[in-house]
Amino acid sequence: MEVGTSKSPSNPAGTVDHGDPDPFQWDTREDCQVRQILDRVADKWSLLVIALLDGRCWRFTELRREIDGISQRMLTVTLRQLERDGLVKRTVHPVVPPRVDYELTPLGRTLHTTIRSLVMWTEDHQGEIAAAREAYDAAREAEMAEREAEAAARKPEAAAREAEAPTRESEAARRAR
Repeated sequence: MEVGTSKSPSNPAGTVDHGDPDPFQWDTREDCQVRQILDRVADKWSLLVIALLDGRCWRFTELRREIDGISQRMLTVTLRQLERDGLVKRTVHPVVPPRVDYELTPLGRTLHTTIRSLVMWTEDHQGEIAAAREAYDAAREAEMAEREAEAAARKPEAAAREAEAPTRESEAARRAR
């Protein structure tokens, strides 16, 4: 099999057919290269870094300031991984103090186009997603309240059964008489 291809249940030859709508064409094994790349570029920090790097170079400190909640270590790791995958170019300028710029590579820019489509889809459907979340949360709350009410109703019944049922000690005492 060629490097970069993978076999899956519906694609035993390991060929790529982009027109096949079969969801089982995707290889979900942990060692699948496609899965590994998707894991890398689809994590929350990578998406934000790629989105910011579109159209201009950024310095590390600028990225860190712009991405709310990212630690210095996490930004460093994310940039290194994106650089390793050929999506980000790191340029070190020979000046004092050292200056390092980051920008998307041509490959990274093609990925940004895809990410932009995902963001646009999210913006178009955020109201529907918010409504679905609210409905889901309300249904879960009602379900939990119902379970708690049922449990509370069973407690008096269980206490009454325990009071009526003879204990082992009382049975032993009766036998001894």
